[in-house]
Amino acid sequence: YLARLEAMAVQLDQESDRVAAQAGTGVTPPDFILRTALGQLQRYRAQPASAQKLVSSLAERTRANGLTGDWQGRAAAVVAQRVYPAIDRQIVALNHAASMATEVPGVHRFADGAAYYQWALKLGTTTNFTAEEVHAIGLQQTAEIAARMDAILKGQGMTQGSVGQRMQALTRDPSRYFADDNAGRAALIGFCNERVAAIRQLLPQLTHLDLKAPLVIKRVPTDIEAGAALGYMSAAALDGSRPATYYINLKSTRNWARHELSTLTAHEGIPGHTWQFAYLAERSGKKPVIDSLLYFNAFIEGWALYAEQLCDEAGLYAADPMSQLGYLSLQQFRAARLVVDTGLHAKRWTRQQAVRFLVEHTGRNDVAMTSEIDRYTVSPGQACGYKMGHNEILRLRSNAQATLGPKFDGAAFNDALVQSTGVPLTVLTSVVDRYIVQARHG
Repeated sequence: YLARLEAMAVQLDQESDRVAAQAGTGVTPPDFILRTALGQLQRYRAQPASAQKLVSSLAERTRANGLTGDWQGRAAAVVAQRVYPAIDRQIVALNHAASMATEVPGVHRFADGAAYYQWALKLGTTTNFTAEEVHAIGLQQTAEIAARMDAILKGQGMTQGSVGQRMQALTRDPSRYFADDNAGRAALIGFCNERVAAIRQLLPQLTHLDLKAPLVIKRVPTDIEAGAALGYMSAAALDGSRPATYYINLKSTRNWARHELSTLTAHEGIPGHTWQFAYLAERSGKKPVIDSLLYFNAFIEGWALYAEQLCDEAGLYAADPMSQLGYLSLQQFRAARLVVDTGLHAKRWTRQQAVRFLVEHTGRNDVAMTSEIDRYTVSPGQACGYKMGHNEILRLRSNAQATLGPKFDGAAFNDALVQSTGVPLTVLTSVVDRYIVQARHG
């Protein structure tokens, strides 16, 4: 552990060197990204070394395991003498980059920016769609999903204004949120655990795989929440020593309305990311370890959106129209990502223009949507993988249903996707073709 702490200092310096080298060629993140990063580093650096989790984690675990020695003191010394000076050097490097940065969020600001973004889209979606095509798909699907949301809103007596305006009214309604304090955060996480239990009851409809898929739900650590995604999953260890962990960003509980949490849980937990990675962990003896290292964004995130839809189709929201609205609003959010990602990087949208599009079409608050837009700024193309992957899975499922007729087994189709362990969308057709052949011949 102490050696890894030493290596952390080395890695920080290597990262600082890359920042400086790129700044020397005129390549920097936008200034608002750098301000966020600098704020995180400065807050982190202000804590005494002995108070850092890097130190307390080792101290707690050595005590728990009866390992004698001054592990807390030794770790604190490495943080103070090696890690903190490396952070100080990184603050200098980022401040220098910030002095050269602009507010322009899109990669079009760089030489060959258009070609770079097309490459980023190909990486993020594993397709050859152009930015114009992705933008158009996003606009069309945003409108289609809004029409479904409109019907539910009207059924709840909300008839005035656009779908976005009515969703904003829900966003402003404090009764839709858990209390914005530690008790509220604990209650929110407890609610998500209840949702996991409810989804597990539906799994026999969705899969023939007998996976345990253990899952722990935690708050995003406070020292990284300012720049972290609103929700994400850390996969279980392949040897079963650590369960999957589903993290929720609770810098404010107003990041997540109650009616959105079932779908978030389906996405990050079961039958979403936790389920697909559980296959690797629980069947690792039958699959090469390299499968755990391959990560095709469009498949992984497309599966998670498809998992959200499977829960809807299995009846999770049958008696809960507000949670079905939450499901649709998050699907619409992913369609809107196609619009804003291409808007930022190919159509020269400003940061605020992109934030306003998301707020107006999803009804979510400015703080949450600013965090999302900042994410798309630094990871061009990645956010497009979600809906493009979902679209392709649905297209292939429709083809399989039409081809197989009564022989089509939805659970077996789902399992075929999971058992592929993730492939580019351009290869996914062959996975489904293989399932069709096997289904035809029993």
